[in-house]
Amino acid sequence: MASWRDVRRCALALPGSSETASRDHRAWVVNDKFFVWERPLRKSDLRALGEGAPDGPILGVRTAGLEMKEVLLARDPRVYFTTPHFDGYPAVLVQLDKIALEELKDVVLEAWLARAPEKVASAFLQERRSPPVKRARPRSAARSPRATKRSGRSTC
Repeated sequence: MASWRDVRRCALALPGSSETASRDHRAWVVNDKFFVWERPLRKSDLRALGEGAPDGPILGVRTAGLEMKEVLLARDPRVYFTTPHFDGYPAVLVQLDKIALEELKDVVLEAWLARAPEKVASAFLQERRSPPVKRARPRSAARSPRATKRSGRSTC
């Protein structure tokens, strides 16, 4: 089960992303574009979903296109869903309390890639593909969290 803290940590670990508020709800943006956001269900959503409407925290997630939206919706209907408000729009809604942390990380990254400037996204992906550079250090040097952060890789 994922939390808003996990969403925030994953989103802000990506280059150029920041947190903002929209309609008094948290949203994470890159290049002035939302890629994930807090999206409580509205009255119209509740009417459309009926008795099956989820009651936990809902995350809106931008997808790379309508095809990817359909892939996610088919992958796990317990986790991913949509409402008529999002018809024709490349985004899904995620039941935050039902998504595994590893899957959340992937979904947030894919959303960011869909919205980030191409150069920034390409550089990020290239860095992730590069093997980490191992530096020699004295045997007495202890490993510390600071040492692993120096690589600049996302910790999410």
